Amino acid sequence: MKKIFLSMIEFYQKYLTVLSYGSCRYHPTCSSYAKMQFEHNNFFKAFFYTSLRILKCNPLFEGGFDYVKTKCPQKHKINQNFKKIRVKYWQIPVDDNHCIIIQHNKKWDK
Repeated sequence: MKKIFLSMIEFYQKYLTVLSYGSCRYHPTCSSYAKMQFEHNNFFKAFFYTSLRILKCNPLFEGGFDYVKTKCPQKHKINQNFKKIRVKYWQIPVDDNHCIIIQHNKKWDK
């Protein structure tokens, strides 16, 4: 189910966002938020939070910054493999058990 929803979100981002010309009230956009939710949470939790986010995306709510919040991964041993890696998301701890997910921007690589 996650793969189906992710493919629908990617289709929307590629072909249908041209019609809305950046009118989302939140950062990250609702489609990016949904994509991150489905990549980092289980299906039901991702569907619930994505539905809430879409319902809040109207003039009655203020908008602003709303990042995906997940449980922090367990600390692992330090990786001694010093190869170059590609960063897709940054996980920033906000308390002992939770992190927010921020998508990496390609402009930061310069």
